[in-house]
Amino acid sequence: MAAAGVVNGKIIYEQEGVYIHSSCGKTNDQDSLISGILRVLEKDAEVIVDWRPLDDALDSSSILYAGKDSSSVVEWTQAPKERGHRGSEHLNSYEAEWDMVNTVPSKKKPHTTGDAPSHRNGKSKWSFLFSLTDLKSIKQNKEGMGWSYLVFCLKDDVVLPALHFHQGDSKLLIDSLEKYVVLCESPQDKRTLLVNCQSKSLSQSFENLLDEPAYGLIQKIKKDPYTATMVGFSKVTNYIFDSLRGSDPSTHQRPPSEMADFLSDAIPGLKINQQEEPGFEVITRIDLGERPVVQRREPVSLEEWSKNIDSEGRILNVDNMKQMIFRGGLSHALRKQAWKFLLGYFPWDSTKEERIQLQKQKTDEYFRMKLQWKSVSEEQEKRNSRLRDYRSLIEKDVNRTDRTNKFYEGQDNPGLILLHDILMTYCMYDFDLGYVQGMSDLLSPLLYVMENEVDAFWCFASYMDQMHQNFEEQMQGMKTQLIQLSTLLRLLDSGFCSYLESQDSGYLYFCFRWLLIRFKREFSFLDILRLWEVMWTELPCKNFHLLLCCAILESEKQQIMEKHYGFNEILKHINELSMKIDVEDVLCKAEAISLQMVKCKELPQAVSEILGLQDSEVTTPDSDTGEDENVGMTSPTSTFQSDSLPVLATSGARDDNLTQTSVSPNVSRLTPA
Repeated sequence: MAAAGVVNGKIIYEQEGVYIHSSCGKTNDQDSLISGILRVLEKDAEVIVDWRPLDDALDSSSILYAGKDSSSVVEWTQAPKERGHRGSEHLNSYEAEWDMVNTVPSKKKPHTTGDAPSHRNGKSKWSFLFSLTDLKSIKQNKEGMGWSYLVFCLKDDVVLPALHFHQGDSKLLIDSLEKYVVLCESPQDKRTLLVNCQSKSLSQSFENLLDEPAYGLIQKIKKDPYTATMVGFSKVTNYIFDSLRGSDPSTHQRPPSEMADFLSDAIPGLKINQQEEPGFEVITRIDLGERPVVQRREPVSLEEWSKNIDSEGRILNVDNMKQMIFRGGLSHALRKQAWKFLLGYFPWDSTKEERIQLQKQKTDEYFRMKLQWKSVSEEQEKRNSRLRDYRSLIEKDVNRTDRTNKFYEGQDNPGLILLHDILMTYCMYDFDLGYVQGMSDLLSPLLYVMENEVDAFWCFASYMDQMHQNFEEQMQGMKTQLIQLSTLLRLLDSGFCSYLESQDSGYLYFCFRWLLIRFKREFSFLDILRLWEVMWTELPCKNFHLLLCCAILESEKQQIMEKHYGFNEILKHINELSMKIDVEDVLCKAEAISLQMVKCKELPQAVSEILGLQDSEVTTPDSDTGEDENVGMTSPTSTFQSDSLPVLATSGARDDNLTQTSVSPNVSRLTPA
């Protein structure tokens, strides 16, 4: 085994019987097969790939590693004390399936003592290690042709000796590397895996960025914006650009503008300029008029709901019911029923009997799909990489489920097991999309409310019909929403937008997580139930969630501008808003903004299209349908200021009796099938 002192770190992967064929099989040299040990280690926020001969285990001075000089030319250097390097010679290709890549022998610099390090054999020259950040591509052998082998190609086209796996194959190694980098097939050669390919960025597993240096965080954002924004930013310091991986900031620091380019390059087209975006008009300063005062009402009670159901179980006056839900949300006891309608699982005009039959049909359909993946054997799953990858991602995400809610407490909690089963079944339902990180965040509140595996699945499937564009590989849905959000914010406050642009934050990247999973990680578990049910009414306009973003940013504008926050401080500040935002206050502000825009007679066409106001005829919680059809909005007090529908101010009491509501004792509903 290699000496423990050579590379200290957490071992992620270790494999003996990994050989270098040093003589390419062309001679009878006794050293033509060099047996070694291959490791992947985590050390100081870096991932190291390390190979050395087994006989070289006690000689740490002979280890070679890839480093970069000031001109970014890769050189081979001895570690740790007596260093040597070779010239710029390196190989550019791996041409023969069975031939070894001939490496240039290390050219030793004279040692200060005049003595070269002594080696017990000639194999130590083959030892190497490199940081995963220097890896460019991996070439694999053709299937069915002898031992599995890999060839690592580093940046600047440095090619390392081929590693032949005489004991097992290289699949476990590839799986280990994919925890840290994204690998995808080269379009020119299917045997070559390219590192950090954009097309597979959504399938990258979550990584713990909380203890990573800030520059490492920025690099992770560039590689995988989904992962980085979902988990990262928690410990971004006030000096994100000064806290780089190197010990000397003066030699590594990059200006904020370059960091901003890193982020915008990660999502092509993300950097927003209204004057250059095709299809967007230049928005000049417009007087939107006075913003109305909006108040919230009490949540819809079970009694109010029951009064709006006829003898056959149909919901009466659906529009009015949606308006009440928008204005006050739902009492928790009602959510299990009402969410099925809001999400489209139950048709609003269905009878009780029709819903019973629909549930029977959907139950059969669900368990048929569940049986599909449950019946897959281990051997079959080994040959189905997509299903195997989906399972791995789901298991990781389920283990990260928010445990602050008792429903998901404990490792073996039935709720967690059901989360796993529902997500696996969804992969059968939509195999093309499969599982992407963030989906478990959308499911966990649904399962908590439904307390039923089948109902939770179909509500989740309906929700994903609305949200699928957020999880598609090309991220076009996310890019569109960020551009639309910029358009709305510029109309509301062009000065604030200009300030953000001056700090390289005009592309609003810090809102990415808000949009991706609909604020799931910004509000408490109980508040997100209220927020989602309000948004599901699809009132008062299209893309209301973008107005919620505007409301939050507007509330933070003063602090950001008065304290002259720069790029890094803005990221840090927005991230630290998590769990500190008042949901009722934000809902009031967002609704008031919608009223203000609807009443504006000079609303830009781009904004009208985003909010679905092209015809100025919008159903809103305050519109008195059937009266003046030429007025898009009526007074905000026209509908709900009545004795039967008490109104609460933003700071008023809310019906959040969730903490007093125990999970149903019906164990069978919480036991995975």
